[in-house]
Amino acid sequence: MIPLFFLVVCAEGLVAFLLMVKIGPLRELVMKGLDQVKMRRATVLTIAGTIFVILLSDLFSILKIQNKGAKHGTMTPMDQVLWRTNLLEATLMGFSLFLGFLIDRMHHYMQKLIKLRSNTGVSKQEVEQLEKEKLQLKEKEEKAAAEVKRLQNEISSLTENLNKLKSESAEKDKQVETAEAHVAALQKQAADLLLEYDRLLEDNQNLQNQALGYRS
Repeated sequence: MIPLFFLVVCAEGLVAFLLMVKIGPLRELVMKGLDQVKMRRATVLTIAGTIFVILLSDLFSILKIQNKGAKHGTMTPMDQVLWRTNLLEATLMGFSLFLGFLIDRMHHYMQKLIKLRSNTGVSKQEVEQLEKEKLQLKEKEEKAAAEVKRLQNEISSLTENLNKLKSESAEKDKQVETAEAHVAALQKQAADLLLEYDRLLEDNQNLQNQALGYRS
């Protein structure tokens, strides 16, 4: 049983070393293997519990042999062999449980580290995307500002033209009013002339009638 636990401790030490030191793709392979092992967590816990019970049994045997030797003042060669065997087994099993716990914690924290790195990578991509969107928005804002400035210049030019047209329209209105007043004056003068012409025609007719009267 001691050679088996010795091999287990060596294997666990190798796994812990590969988790701590990255050697090519070996760390990824070890991580995948531990993922598969953790999928059978009940079996692992059962094995760990069995080793722990055997460890307690060996510790109990060690204490029993020590108490027996204390009573007799010395231990027999058989008890010494048993004591050393149980102590070696207990040491290997305790170290095996410790390495198992250490490997479990290392695997757990390395998974967290991998997730954090992936999240950091995603965060970097999001930041870069936001920076690109920010630049695009800035370009659009600059274009919009230039367009607004151009429209303001056009509005200013149109306002000036409108004011110019209003002033020209007011001037033309004045000219029209002056022309209408002049036309009205001419019409009145023409009416007066027509009345004078009618009067003259009437006077002429009267004179012609008088002349005819004198002749007759």
